[in-house]
Amino acid sequence: MSTPVTTVEALPVSPPVATRVRGRALWQRRLRALGASRPAAIGLSIILAWVVLAVLAPLVAPYRPNANDLAALAHTTPSKAHWLGTDHLGRDLLSRILWGARPVLVIAPLAVLGAAALGSLLGLAAGYYGRWIGIVITRACDIVLSFPVIILYMIILAHFGSSAWNIIGVLTLTKAPIIARIVRGMTLDLREREYVTAAKMRGESSLYIMLVEILPNARGPLVVDMCLRTGYNVIIIGALGFLGIGLPPPDPDWGGMVKDTYGMMMVWPHMALVPCAAISSLVVGFNLLAVGLRELGLRD
Repeated sequence: MSTPVTTVEALPVSPPVATRVRGRALWQRRLRALGASRPAAIGLSIILAWVVLAVLAPLVAPYRPNANDLAALAHTTPSKAHWLGTDHLGRDLLSRILWGARPVLVIAPLAVLGAAALGSLLGLAAGYYGRWIGIVITRACDIVLSFPVIILYMIILAHFGSSAWNIIGVLTLTKAPIIARIVRGMTLDLREREYVTAAKMRGESSLYIMLVEILPNARGPLVVDMCLRTGYNVIIIGALGFLGIGLPPPDPDWGGMVKDTYGMMMVWPHMALVPCAAISSLVVGFNLLAVGLRELGLRD
């Protein structure tokens, strides 16, 4: 008796392969949707441009960020040797802008991811369990949010010192309560849905229900808020540098560059306007990306 021959086309696709194919197609649709949204495309282009420039800073920057050109002190305005001019110490502004993008593009997203992780866990617990757990978490968040944030930044950074990790920590702690309140509000609604009831009937744990059933269904508003909050963090990092509690000198810091030169704006305005333009452009990029994501609704 001959063995029937099964063609390759007739073989069913295994679940892992099918899952990977569906996931790849989903991300392709999302990327096409982002490209079709003008605000999202413009915002993503601005962000990616800064990321590329920051990564390639050692190659594209014409000078080292702290190199002094004493001959340029007599002529700090833009020239052939220094396209954006120099600061009051003869340091090339273009080089310092490119190198200064690196800490901003690391600190701001990491702080948002930390705040989103901590805030999501607190918000899920407060919204899902309710009762005294929700009351304790909500009141703790209200206490943190009641402090003026700038004063809180100054107190913490003055005590622990200014460094990249300390800035990430203080931004995480001060932004997590806001995200917790957002996630709590969505959890209060999502916990009454049918798929949550079905998961409870299957005997799933509370942690599984919160992380697998509720949190993925709250990702849309959460991702949009994270984009906006990354832009806010860029402003805060610049403000901390302007107040003198940002990254320690002589490392290039956009806010610190404004602080060092704002007193000379009447004579050499480009010294302060160039880092201000860099901060503004990056904030605009994240805001436009958030607007585009909100318009798309993060639909699958």
